[in-house]
Amino acid sequence: MSKEPFKKIGLLGKADDRGTRLTLETLLNALNHRGFNVALEKRCAEQIGEGHQPNTLSLSEIGEWADLAVVVGGDGNMLGAARALCEHDVGVIGVNRGNLGFLTDLDPDEVMTPLLAVLDGDYVVEERFLLNTEVMSNGTVAGQGSAINEAVLHSDKVAHMIEFEVYVDDHFVFSQRSDGLIIATPTGSTAYSLSGGGPILHPSLDAITLVPMFPHTLSSRPIVIDASSEVRLRAAYDNDLLQISCDGHVRMAVHPGDDIVISKHRKTLTLIHPKEHNYYHVLRNKLGWGSRLF
Repeated sequence: MSKEPFKKIGLLGKADDRGTRLTLETLLNALNHRGFNVALEKRCAEQIGEGHQPNTLSLSEIGEWADLAVVVGGDGNMLGAARALCEHDVGVIGVNRGNLGFLTDLDPDEVMTPLLAVLDGDYVVEERFLLNTEVMSNGTVAGQGSAINEAVLHSDKVAHMIEFEVYVDDHFVFSQRSDGLIIATPTGSTAYSLSGGGPILHPSLDAITLVPMFPHTLSSRPIVIDASSEVRLRAAYDNDLLQISCDGHVRMAVHPGDDIVISKHRKTLTLIHPKEHNYYHVLRNKLGWGSRLF
């Protein structure tokens, strides 16, 4: 059974990229021609030629106004937009103008047929949870950020070992000397966490993974825990200044003795996929896994 069709479409993408600009122009012309109510994100509108006079809105205004936000770019663009759009009840679909594109389903060279099917109500909905990260210094919140992929504790120096303790739901888990720790969602399990040797988590799992970065021990391994758990990291007092990064974008200073509290965010990201979307096909395609023998 088809779902509710989309009528108000927000378009946004990577600034100053020729391929993105061409895709945005294609989408804008095609959707306007078919009678959809379309708005461009303000920075994207600057990329469109003078012959176009689109309705323009800020990113937060698109979240409030649109039924569906179409993000043109790579996973990084999707992450940046999604962190803002998840605060609103708007679905998000991606057109891949990046590299791997785990979060961007649509091929820019063949975008209109699957997109029009989605707009007509032929799609599947997937909810992805985010992580909320707070830096606690002397009992007060010194910084806050959200992450769709991962939060990473690390030094502000290159290849510099740090020391910290890990607690889960106030239970002491371990202390560690390493380059840092990756706390990843299922969405982020195919990103930085995968490069660090972490497991791939199916998006339907309500779980997060803790992945040590180059630990100073041979017995350290990733661990998967319930996503409803509260993870607390405590920076040892003999560290230099550290950082906690959210999706590699939001960076917050962590001083010796500070705590970092990581928990599930109160909001989720609503991803819209074409009806034929299959997660295992995405893994095979993006990671170069073998296809069927027979």
